[in-house]
Amino acid sequence: MAPGVLRTPDLRFANLADFPYDANYAQFNGVRIHYLDEGPKTGQPILLLHGLPTWSYLYRKMMPALIEAGHRVIVPDLIGFGKSDKFVDKTDYSYVHHIETIKYLVHFLDLRDATFFGQDWGGMIGLRVVAEMPDRFARVAVSNTGMVARAGITGWLIEKVLAFMIWWNGPVTFEELRLAADRALSLDNPSATDGARMFSKWMAHSYYADDLDISGVITTFGRLGISDAVAHAYEAPYPSGEYKAGVHVLASLIPTQLPENEHYWRAVYERWDKPFLVTFGSEERITIRMKQEFMDRVPNPIDVDLHGVGHFSPEEAGPELSSLLNKFIAGQLDQANSSGDADRY
Repeated sequence: MAPGVLRTPDLRFANLADFPYDANYAQFNGVRIHYLDEGPKTGQPILLLHGLPTWSYLYRKMMPALIEAGHRVIVPDLIGFGKSDKFVDKTDYSYVHHIETIKYLVHFLDLRDATFFGQDWGGMIGLRVVAEMPDRFARVAVSNTGMVARAGITGWLIEKVLAFMIWWNGPVTFEELRLAADRALSLDNPSATDGARMFSKWMAHSYYADDLDISGVITTFGRLGISDAVAHAYEAPYPSGEYKAGVHVLASLIPTQLPENEHYWRAVYERWDKPFLVTFGSEERITIRMKQEFMDRVPNPIDVDLHGVGHFSPEEAGPELSSLLNKFIAGQLDQANSSGDADRY
């Protein structure tokens, strides 16, 4: 293992609730990537990508129905998360490195005619992966995510302003973050100011944290509580805060590729001619403003709401999402028969 890289002991993952899947590994530039590879190898591949602060455990409720439908289900852990290796130094992480890691895995597994599904940062990273290798993907589905973009000098300025806001906020306690989140999440239509306030506190809290409370974040920003067994599983990859550098830094990487993302919006997604599913939780408040960009810029997207679901949609509505995804892959969803409510599926 390379200097400056940590690897979580396997014993930390023993007997996790509802997670009977075998580990698979690939090497990329000196670090080990973990991924799940379930279902028939000849099945149509589905790439599921987690966000912050979760790992592949997030998809345990979706995987059984997807496997039963005959799909090959690929679920990686981002570097710094889950069973993948973890850099100790925050500066070793970048948005581009995450993109390149997943692109490598797509090539390594030779995925073709694949379906991509991403939530939170899984969308931010995976949408770039799809845009940079669109011939590998037959369709895209997103849930509670976006690909933040701004052209030219505006993108550069936003990156600098957000970096300044992290410094200006300084260390933010979890209670301060919770209060900002409670305010924004309680509003039916949070203003841009409310969203910016919550987001800046989230970036500062996570960046300066010594040992982020992962289960606390999931319960604060989600709509459902989680059991002690599930909380234990989400914390399992991290014996101490030293293992969480990737978790701590990820939010602050959001503005680091804004002009490049805008290029891919224009060059790929505004010209997209394959199926594209947009399925947000009806109670989502964190990324809800990003939904309209999909509706406005992607040609003919299919829009389905997840009734009563908040930010961590695979955790809160895994079986509903897998049923929806199976129908999407089978071509049984379109604008005409989509009611805007996942309950009917």
